[in-house]
Amino acid sequence: MADNKLYYGDNLDVLRRHVKDESVDLVYLDPPFNSNADYNVLFAQKDGTAAAAQIQAFEDTWRWDMAAARAMDETVRGGGHVGDSLLALQRILGESDMMAYLAMMAPRLVELRRVLKDTGSIYLHCDPTASHYLKLLLDGTFGPERFVSEIIWKRTHSHGDPQRKYRDHRRDLPLFQVRRLRVQAAISAF
Repeated sequence: MADNKLYYGDNLDVLRRHVKDESVDLVYLDPPFNSNADYNVLFAQKDGTAAAAQIQAFEDTWRWDMAAARAMDETVRGGGHVGDSLLALQRILGESDMMAYLAMMAPRLVELRRVLKDTGSIYLHCDPTASHYLKLLLDGTFGPERFVSEIIWKRTHSHGDPQRKYRDHRRDLPLFQVRRLRVQAAISAF
């Protein structure tokens, strides 16, 4: 991968086409959270004031459909514990929206493991609605013994969610995983 190059598009395609094996030291992954919302890019005037113009950046809504089934099938056919994890989760979740989200995430985690150096680590930023499922996918991808920590970070305000009285959406859960066990041992020594 060339220095100072920005790739725009699906990270799965970019990882597969442009990133070499064991070439990355650190991954901070902040994927969509399965929030069932659309997110827009807001534009501003030259003086910094808000402009009425905006475009859709991405849709964070997942549905079990043919694309989700293909993503899951590809990962399961790839073999290994990550495929086993997906199949176990599907037995629990069925062909649900959450399963579609996990089917999208699994091949990306496999590719991220491929590109991490032996000394590399990954931080997966997620929220409480999917963190427990994503942790199982990380365990299937890297191995449960390579889990280092769940980092709980609490924001001081919510994003205007009217349902916040029922659930605390001010908390995010980055999950910290390493590629090799010796890295975890070095971290644990601190």
